[in-house]
Amino acid sequence: MPFPEPEIITTNGIQMAVYEARPATTARAADVPPILFLHGFPELAFSWRHQFPALSEAGFHVLAPDQRGYGKSESPVGIAAYHMTELVADLMGLLDARGIEKAIFCGHDWGSLVLWSLPFYAQERLAGLISLNVPFLARRSVDPVSMMNARFGENNYINFFQTPEIPEQLLEADIEKTFRFFMRRRKDRNGPEQRDTLAGSSNNNFMDMLSVDEANLPGKGLLNADELKYYAEHFAVNGFNGPLNWYRNFVPNWQHMEQFQQRDAEPPLITLPVLMILAENDPVLPPALAAGMEQFCPDMTTHLVKNCGHWTQQEKPAEVNQVIINWLGKNF
Repeated sequence: MPFPEPEIITTNGIQMAVYEARPATTARAADVPPILFLHGFPELAFSWRHQFPALSEAGFHVLAPDQRGYGKSESPVGIAAYHMTELVADLMGLLDARGIEKAIFCGHDWGSLVLWSLPFYAQERLAGLISLNVPFLARRSVDPVSMMNARFGENNYINFFQTPEIPEQLLEADIEKTFRFFMRRRKDRNGPEQRDTLAGSSNNNFMDMLSVDEANLPGKGLLNADELKYYAEHFAVNGFNGPLNWYRNFVPNWQHMEQFQQRDAEPPLITLPVLMILAENDPVLPPALAAGMEQFCPDMTTHLVKNCGHWTQQEKPAEVNQVIINWLGKNF
């Protein structure tokens, strides 16, 4: 099934592109809430292209937006326009536009960071949560950018992304090259001890990563020619300013979450059904980060995708699809 064309809806004051697939059969459709997929960086709704046909054919109603700043959705100006409260409001407006009371949210990468905020900002609209690679982590006493600087030094890519304009210029200079750099699958080899870095950098230094000759990048390209063209053409519309502004809200988002500290000081925090899908060889988000997560998510199912890097739903789609379908069947 080709990836559908989007419908442009109005939500939270912006125009958002929403992609949708109705269930091929009605056996489950009436009993299971829609599944709303949330992409990460630098991705699109298209990142869920393998999940759309599998889940719709299994009887589920699926939707995915190009989130604000991405693809065919609007890219408002200013860092504050990408605060977590705006990202959440976009999704609530999407549900309202579709007449959906509650949804099962499925996120990857930055989409998962939005997903883990939803129980605090919009719990009444949630039926269940599925996260790929990114575990729920309780709010720390130090902001995320400072933590990354302490661990990797100030040249790490998250700190680099705080810089105005320069990251945009770097990523937009050759968009196809940018995606050949980012979208890579690991080589076939065994063991988390052989986990690939993003591009051979041990300290997440983004400038070092992009300076690596393409012939020496680890692993191999994930995208075929048509997929690469799709990503490049869609990112050419808005560029990278909007997506990078998500990163520039790490500290404001962390500050805003402080209001929930007292209310949710003791676990369990998230009582919804949760599916946590981990990738054995994710270079940035190793499975060990999820250790102890069950104290915050008591109704949690965990699945480890072996021999898989960061782009889990694109790299191992058949396994991811089956795990999601099985979990939906047991919980809804």
